[in-house]
Amino acid sequence: MDQEWTRPSRVLDAVERILSESRGGVLTGFSGMIADLVPHRAAVMRTADCPREPVKVSGDTAITDLATTAELARLAERAVPGAAAATEGMLAGAVRPLVVTASTDGGVVLVLVPTAAPSDAALELLARLWNVLSLDADRRAVEIPAADFQSNLAIAAARSRAIADMEQTHAVALTGLLSVLRSSRLPDAVARRNAEELAVDALLELRASPVRDNELSADAADDAFAALAAGLAPVIGHADTAVELSGPDDTRLLPRDLVLVVQDLTEALVLSAMEQREVGRVHASWRLRDSALYVTVRDDGPGTDPGPGIAGRPVERVAAVGGRVEADAVPGWGTTVTAVFPLELEESPAAAPIDGLHARELEVLSGLAEGMRNREIAQRLRLSEHTVKFHVRNILAKLGVSTRGQAAALARGRRPDGAGR
Repeated sequence: MDQEWTRPSRVLDAVERILSESRGGVLTGFSGMIADLVPHRAAVMRTADCPREPVKVSGDTAITDLATTAELARLAERAVPGAAAATEGMLAGAVRPLVVTASTDGGVVLVLVPTAAPSDAALELLARLWNVLSLDADRRAVEIPAADFQSNLAIAAARSRAIADMEQTHAVALTGLLSVLRSSRLPDAVARRNAEELAVDALLELRASPVRDNELSADAADDAFAALAAGLAPVIGHADTAVELSGPDDTRLLPRDLVLVVQDLTEALVLSAMEQREVGRVHASWRLRDSALYVTVRDDGPGTDPGPGIAGRPVERVAAVGGRVEADAVPGWGTTVTAVFPLELEESPAAAPIDGLHARELEVLSGLAEGMRNREIAQRLRLSEHTVKFHVRNILAKLGVSTRGQAAALARGRRPDGAGR
């Protein structure tokens, strides 16, 4: 560890830099800042508050390009919240020395690939700086511009669909591998058995990956409310105002962006009510019904209208996730604020099957549409005829047709012969 880090001014400079870094460049900035504290080749960050990009990377692309969410999930399970540790683990397909640290709530995990073994003092300071960054990341997640919420929700949904598609593609490939390896015509039984076990493990891992990825961008409703209650506990535990919190008995998953908005709104409404001297009791509840989340905060105060800002939280943020807020203030009887958040996003227009083809497949399909044979397509694209046949099979499968003519008709924007019969 560079001795400069023993100076308080150096640490304060680091904190100031963390707080001033842009949201998009937070990991790159942090990695550069700690380069002389914990020298490293690469940094990988897993955050739970950003469906748009839950994994962020910086450094050696030979490592960062190959790091997977499954590897990070396993490393996160070993991380001690609020601490940093030097360990060994799998990252980018290889077991290597690592430094792993997590925020105090465990939600934001950093993995470094060090170039030298860090000292205990360096690890302790790293953990503290990372926690500062994590707390600031939580604040920024709540204060994200309203225009970004809908985008993040759509991206999270699109990512889930992409994962499902990828799961199906690789599951078919691995199932085919198993069929070949189980064939009695293969002479080496031991090799066949070992390969079969590897393929089974790969299938199990593949089927678990969408669940892990979903955990990065969603929270169970009851867990989200429990986290809200835990955050309010230190405040309401010793207050003169009686506060009752009633959470949902529901484990349905809620998008992380929605959870952040709802938690922030609920907390603000409860604290705002408690600040009024005339209020003696406050009741806050979440309920899920009719494909919507209902948030109600009621007090027995003077019946003051909270106004358009709703306890200092602009209603634009609520509207950005499809919610609406209504306040019912009755003088002398108290105020009730109700917010309703839909849980189902509007369906995006279905993409045409042809949109699922990659660039090379589109080139091959163009040849089919022109009536070219495989050999002619191969000559045009400078591929082997065998490769063209491979692409044609994939094209037919992706388009859901059985003949080259049907695929060519789709490419020309016409209904394939026999489709729908």
